[in-house]
Amino acid sequence: MAYQALARKWRPQTLDDVLGQQAVTRTLRNALKSKRIAQSFVFAGPRGCGKTTTARILARALNCAEGPTPTPCGNCDACREIAEGRDMDVLEIDAATHTGVDNVREVIIEGLSIAPARNRYKVFLIDEVHMLSTSSFNALLKSIEEPPPHVVFMMATTELHKIPDTVLSRSQIYEFRTISPKTVVERLRYVATEEQITVSDDALLLLARAGEGSMRDSLSAFDQVRAFSGDTLTLEDVTSVLGLVGRDLVFDMLEAIAAEDAPAAFTLVDAAIERGYDLRLLCRELARATRDLLIVSVDGARVKDPDIASESERERIGAIGPRFSREDLLRTFDGFTKAEYDVRNSDHPRFQMEMALLRLMHLRKLVPLAELLEGGGRSLAAPMARPAAPAAARPAMPPPRAAAPGAPPRPATPPPAAMRPAAPPPAAAPPPVRAAAASGEPLPENAREQFLGAIKTAKVFFFNAVVAQAYKIDVTPAMITFAFLPRQKVPKAQCEENRALLEGIAEQTFGRGIPVKVTTVDGDPAQAEAIGGAASAATTPRPVMKSPVAAGPGGDSLRDEAMANPVVQSMLEIFPVEKVKIEEM
Repeated sequence: MAYQALARKWRPQTLDDVLGQQAVTRTLRNALKSKRIAQSFVFAGPRGCGKTTTARILARALNCAEGPTPTPCGNCDACREIAEGRDMDVLEIDAATHTGVDNVREVIIEGLSIAPARNRYKVFLIDEVHMLSTSSFNALLKSIEEPPPHVVFMMATTELHKIPDTVLSRSQIYEFRTISPKTVVERLRYVATEEQITVSDDALLLLARAGEGSMRDSLSAFDQVRAFSGDTLTLEDVTSVLGLVGRDLVFDMLEAIAAEDAPAAFTLVDAAIERGYDLRLLCRELARATRDLLIVSVDGARVKDPDIASESERERIGAIGPRFSREDLLRTFDGFTKAEYDVRNSDHPRFQMEMALLRLMHLRKLVPLAELLEGGGRSLAAPMARPAAPAAARPAMPPPRAAAPGAPPRPATPPPAAMRPAAPPPAAAPPPVRAAAASGEPLPENAREQFLGAIKTAKVFFFNAVVAQAYKIDVTPAMITFAFLPRQKVPKAQCEENRALLEGIAEQTFGRGIPVKVTTVDGDPAQAEAIGGAASAATTPRPVMKSPVAAGPGGDSLRDEAMANPVVQSMLEIFPVEKVKIEEM
């Protein structure tokens, strides 16, 4: 007997054998039990997921000698002939070949009135039905809506949207889904056992991924690798025959990104090219592995999911995952997705691949915006003033260029933040006392100004956005109290969250620990203390804006009011801009 491909030999013979389509098989099984058989069925879904196979099983179930039954016997003449494709009452038509309306009239319409020769139903199984012409669909409409009682239409398609709505409205539509890799691996392992083929779990998982949810494609790939390596299949055989990318290379590249090892990245790209890998497929596998790492970081128990990793891969995923934050993984996934597009459309795909890896290493150095807003990139838990560079180490500023004759004077542009001179220490503030003392020891007369100035020096945005909004601040040897009005819930909550920061600044300023208390008081907002002014007396403010500010319709008063706002001042200190336009909303 001639050799039969695995995809044909192990084609499902009953509804129970159809894997991954529980919704479809259960509905058909119940319809057969209750004898509620529709006159027309449409099976839609991706390739290789069981559409045509299910239609043949349904035809057998309708015409079995024991039927209609959800479990055809497989032994009667009807079951055997339908399975072999030679039953004269089951006409399987290829719509790609019989496209015209004349073929439809000759093969289908003219034969509707003829009763089946032996079976219970005459079945017209139209494969790839979306290939029919518009006139052919129009000719079928009346036949599909009201066929003779002994006729059943079954149509299979991979492109449901190409079938006219008039045909769909006259049929029951069953949508098939792609099959999960876990289900495909289990089926491949069963086939390997029955065929006495030795294959590793890693190789089976790679075959399942190669099929991309298609059982037929995975079995065809299995058959191809078997022809190469015989009855013993290894992971190397699968990658060599099918040109697939092994997960070891993928994990090596992710480790190079985590370590920011650029030379290793170039070496790994060289290795991928030497092995003949398609760089687009490599980008796709890198994106898949990044997605797996992100899933494991969200739910650690998923590391045991076969869809995520095999047993031999779990250790490496567990080691690589903690080296990436979730933000890094999201950026990495987007980077590889874009790299796949760039590689596909580039004349030099290797260059695009190498630059993508270097770009992802650089993105790991980005500072989160929240940290930048809270203190110019410094952590709230460790407020440290950057030491001023010695005069000899400071770069000399170039002399200003002479303006052209008759040109209007040009406003001075503030130097970058890194080039500005450090703010001089407060003149009136004596050096902090470092000797430990009891809580009752008096503080300097300007202790409040020292404390507020230290906060502003360490965290200018936090000072303007939270501290400056306080209704009242009391600094005593026993307690530092921040009082907020009842409506100031947000700044009060932020102040409580950063209590440790405030106590640390107090200890650095006064030489001993003073507890910080955050409370709510009732008071008149108009009588709130000018905290910003008190702090500015202790620190030399940095110029907020050197360039002109364009005023909106409100004029100078609106500009002055906006520029006096502490939040605006804080934002301008952190993000110096050339020009600000103020308009009333």
